[in-house]
Amino acid sequence: MTKYKAYFQKMLDENQELFARFQSLYNKYQENEEVWQEEFNQQGKEILKTIHEYENRLCHHSEGGQYAKFAGNLAEKFQALVRQKFPLIDHIGIVSQKPGFSLKKINL
Repeated sequence: MTKYKAYFQKMLDENQELFARFQSLYNKYQENEEVWQEEFNQQGKEILKTIHEYENRLCHHSEGGQYAKFAGNLAEKFQALVRQKFPLIDHIGIVSQKPGFSLKKINL
């Protein structure tokens, strides 16, 4: 198993409860994004923090050594695994617009 896959599996194993809760919410979010967006954003902050922590651990050892030029590729591969498991992970932080004030066009 490659190093980035091992770190990805280690992240999932060490944070099983966190990712189980997120997976449940993620499934609900896939069904109806508008209803679950706010909660998805809140739990997503914690998930992103965990993902970046493990990504930093993975790349930290490579950046200082002779393989520093490969650290960026390693991070991209790790993020690709995250997106493979959670394709909508980039939707964290989207602000949903509430109906409110709007200007109507005036036809002259």
